[in-house]
Amino acid sequence: MSELQGEPRMSRGLFVTGTDTGIGKTVVTAGILRWLRHQGVDAVPMKPVQTGAIKKDGRLISPDLEFCLAASGFKPGAGEMELMLPYAYEPACSPHLAGRLAGRYPEIAEIKSCAEKLLQKHHAIVVEGAGGIMVPLNERQTMLDLMVLLHYPVVVVGRFGLGTINHTLLSIRALRASGLNIVGVVFNRTAPPLAENRFIEEDNPEIIAGLGEVPVLGKLDYIENLNPANPEVWRKFETGMTGFKAVLENI
Repeated sequence: MSELQGEPRMSRGLFVTGTDTGIGKTVVTAGILRWLRHQGVDAVPMKPVQTGAIKKDGRLISPDLEFCLAASGFKPGAGEMELMLPYAYEPACSPHLAGRLAGRYPEIAEIKSCAEKLLQKHHAIVVEGAGGIMVPLNERQTMLDLMVLLHYPVVVVGRFGLGTINHTLLSIRALRASGLNIVGVVFNRTAPPLAENRFIEEDNPEIIAGLGEVPVLGKLDYIENLNPANPEVWRKFETGMTGFKAVLENI
């Protein structure tokens, strides 16, 4: 790609957030990361805070980060996993509560330091948040505070169904009020669609795009076998994700 020749144009990163937890941020993060690496961009994943981490071989691992690594084929070098996953907790709860129970809260300055170290070795990072933008990381800071500190362009992942207009527009307003650049919104189906709700799901992206003055980057269909090794996952992702160019231009 001509824009990647010479001095790298992509020098920072992208932050993938959601209107809620369980919204499909991981598959969107993995899909974007996979596509960027296939374009020849040395992009790497980062999951600053993982709750509900899994213990394996005596250490806590992030299912979300592992999914992204498997999807992209990237193999971290020595010490890079700790930079990609600075905070991991077993309890599946809010980061502030997990941090309180562990006696070690997530700190946004430490996360930024890890991101900067990754960028010393790689072209860009794709960061996946935890939950929505107002999720507390500790007793005084939220995920939004981290996003402001990193100041990466933001991709918002939302649902198709009833209630998503309010959640998505509130998220957009909070992000803009904090001075963040919103690349666009990806709508993701995390369950099979109901025929009786089709008219709602068809209208929601359009009204959000209009009222929120934001591009729709993709409309992703429900995928039953959500396995990073399943080629059908990425075929469907790349069919539904029409905003790759906007991602590349903003990262």
